[in-house]
Amino acid sequence: MKEGKMKQRISYMLGALGHDTYYYAISTFFIAFVTSQMFAGDPHEDAMIALVTGLVVVIRLVEIVFDPIIGGFIDNTHTRWGKFKPWLVAGGIVSSLMIMLMFSRFFGLASSAHKGLFIVVFIISFIILDAFYSFKDISFWSMIPALSEKNSERETLGTFARFGSAIGAQGATILAIPITIMFTQGGKAQGARGFFVFGVIVALVQGITALITAWGTKEQESAIREEGKKTMPADIFKALVKNDQLMWLSLSYILFAIAYVATTATLILNFTFVLGHATLYSITGIVGFIGSIALVPLFPILAKKFGRRKIFTTTIISMLLGYGFFAVGSSAVTTVIGLILLTAPYQLVFLSVLMTITDSVEYGQWKNGVRNEAVTLAMRPLLDKIAGAFSNGIFGFVAIAAGMTGSTYHSSAHYGIATFKLYAFVVPAILMLISLMIYLSKVKLTEKRHEEIVAELEEKLK
Repeated sequence: MKEGKMKQRISYMLGALGHDTYYYAISTFFIAFVTSQMFAGDPHEDAMIALVTGLVVVIRLVEIVFDPIIGGFIDNTHTRWGKFKPWLVAGGIVSSLMIMLMFSRFFGLASSAHKGLFIVVFIISFIILDAFYSFKDISFWSMIPALSEKNSERETLGTFARFGSAIGAQGATILAIPITIMFTQGGKAQGARGFFVFGVIVALVQGITALITAWGTKEQESAIREEGKKTMPADIFKALVKNDQLMWLSLSYILFAIAYVATTATLILNFTFVLGHATLYSITGIVGFIGSIALVPLFPILAKKFGRRKIFTTTIISMLLGYGFFAVGSSAVTTVIGLILLTAPYQLVFLSVLMTITDSVEYGQWKNGVRNEAVTLAMRPLLDKIAGAFSNGIFGFVAIAAGMTGSTYHSSAHYGIATFKLYAFVVPAILMLISLMIYLSKVKLTEKRHEEIVAELEEKLK
């Protein structure tokens, strides 16, 4: 029994590793590739950068509307492999193929004179990428309540997953620039060839780990999971809106997520233009990785002793202090201190939110009489996709507004550092403070309340 649990935890952890490697590649490094390499040397470079980053934002925001429907589709899937695995595998493979295409400059089409054809091909390709990634994303994170009904095991699974996520995300952050430089001709600066090799590596990591997760996990059958009716499309959004705790938590988290990605997505600009040392960007991944391996394993212990509410609050306060160091300083020392306070404890916020969203599956079942696993858990990927879409647009906007575009950097150039700090640090700090205020005043679904709800559901089904 213990061997089976450990196999499942490790398989799920590896899936999270590949999943977040991909997420960070498409949310951060793809836009860095667009702003520095995709149109390098083109006389209309800034216009094309603005157009492509704008298209990415629009496509991702439009497709987000369909995420709850995708969740309902997954909830209504019944196969010999369960409801999640088919979409996990299909989504992982197709989106992996598409990210390689994104980093290829569309095999020269992006730099050709056929701009109209490039735009059409780009739109179709990115829609395919985003749609299949959505199926994979929702399937992966929706598995937690299906793998266990116990809070302790859910927290353990979530902890394993976030540990894998930290390795994937921070590993990508640490290795992205070295890889893009190493595989560029000459090995002295980032180039299109290096970015393509990076995209291929990301694709392989995500595709292989998705297969491992499908192989090593098993859905649990129970009376609570079997209760309920098939979710109709018209009922999907009603189920979400009626789950008041899910809605308030989602509002709090989306403000937090937009603030966080607005900063982390543009940190590479801080190292390149403010500090003048792009190669030091790997410090971001190192700090995040050390913070994750130190704090993520402690989450179940901290949650048991202090509760998720106190964890969330303390972490946000730490992040606000980090913003203070970023805003007032422009040295390597203040940057590193800001990184430690902002990025190191991020996983604790994510785990607190993920576990509460997971518990809202039973809350919604208790309140509305219908159990929606994938529909409910689709909210977390949906919110991160919204944040990721905004991060793509924010990166392009800030890079252009602050004069931080192109692939050739000159230390003597005067860049809009004040403009950069306003959008990358000050505005996100305000959003994060509002997020904390909403969380403390409106989110009441604690661990104790969830245990009471599960007990009531079990008593009802006896």
